[in-house]
Amino acid sequence: MTARLPLLALTLTLLLPLSLPAADYRVGERLPAAKAGTKGFREIQWDDLMPKGWDPMAAFKGVNLNRLQDSDPKAAELLAKVRVEWDKAPVEPALNGQRVRIPGFVVPLERKGDEVSEFLLVPYFGACVHVPPPPSNQVIHVVPAKPVKGMQTMETFWISGTLNLQGGDSGMGVYAYRLAAERVEPYVVKQGKKQ
Repeated sequence: MTARLPLLALTLTLLLPLSLPAADYRVGERLPAAKAGTKGFREIQWDDLMPKGWDPMAAFKGVNLNRLQDSDPKAAELLAKVRVEWDKAPVEPALNGQRVRIPGFVVPLERKGDEVSEFLLVPYFGACVHVPPPPSNQVIHVVPAKPVKGMQTMETFWISGTLNLQGGDSGMGVYAYRLAAERVEPYVVKQGKKQ
């Protein structure tokens, strides 16, 4: 399933007008996992947030995306159908209340000056900003213990804290999880490799 969502993000960019700023990542690109976690937190991957057997691509079955054009009403209809399905994406109940660590891209929501007090964490570059939001079970609403200074949209961070099954609509995307973050650490790039 890991390859499906970034592939879908790239496919959806063909259906939408897109303007990306210069970045070290391409739309749909994910961050690789670390080799070692942080003590006290279970490192999870984005696919862990989706229940086994749930297929985010089910809404696309029988549709030839290569035949759709930006101005095609069928493309808009398909995106609306996908959005309805993805906004009610199922969660993984076993993760409720777990202390986890996960890397991702940030979308600031609440900012006061240079400090961000709430943000979304998403699995791939461009999500919620340049392409439609991913399924709600691939969006985490993060509330850090203390505001994060200097955080910019689509920067990469490791987030560690307690994950809960608490959904909502941020205005930038529907989320299915909320994470009370104890640690917000930059996802460091070493010698040209993302880590």
